[in-house]
Amino acid sequence: MKSTFRDEHSTQVEAIRNQRLHFLRQISRAVGMFVGIMGLAFQGVALAGSEGPSPAIRIRVNNYTPASPAVLAGAEREAARILSAAGLRTIWLDCPVEHSISTTQAPCEEALETSDIVLRVVSESTQNKFQDTVFGFAVHPILASVYYEYPMRLAVGDNAEFELPIILGCVIAHELGHLLLGSNSHSGSGIMQPRWERKQVHQAMTGAMLFTPAQSKHIQTEAQSRMSLRTARLGDGGS
Repeated sequence: MKSTFRDEHSTQVEAIRNQRLHFLRQISRAVGMFVGIMGLAFQGVALAGSEGPSPAIRIRVNNYTPASPAVLAGAEREAARILSAAGLRTIWLDCPVEHSISTTQAPCEEALETSDIVLRVVSESTQNKFQDTVFGFAVHPILASVYYEYPMRLAVGDNAEFELPIILGCVIAHELGHLLLGSNSHSGSGIMQPRWERKQVHQAMTGAMLFTPAQSKHIQTEAQSRMSLRTARLGDGGS
């Protein structure tokens, strides 16, 4: 009898223990789900809050060089990263060089807005009447041109062609910086340095070629102003 009572008691204790464990697992799972849902909710609010006030520009890219789509995509990603670090969102459109005869209006064929920029990737041999640099040139307020051969020479000279998209992206960010920062926007440090040597290439490859805090603030103000002008024009019926 004693043995039977002990067995029954042990069985009841084990059952109660299992029930408690099951209950605790359910509570833990429910808490985990709640925390996850709240985390997503707060993340959504944070993203909405950061995305809402962040100015944005749309960049229409025309490639007149042998640069492959993969190289160009890598350069755009790097330029977008640099501009994002300055507080600017970017939308990239890879536009065909030849004019399309499609009956539907493609984004690249729409009228330019004040928040649009046209970026040309051209050969260094291209001659222009505007101020020239080793990187390219910018014509305020919407046109930036970058020389493809310059970053290609830097990458080949460094015996590392994998560097090409990164360096080209930095060059693109540099010329876009001229459009957004205005004239005389070169600086002694960061992405707006006027000449790049081994030190600057190393900074580019380590992700350290960025806009300065003052330049970032100026870029955000300029982009916000362009967006406001676009909004005002649309509010007037696009006239």
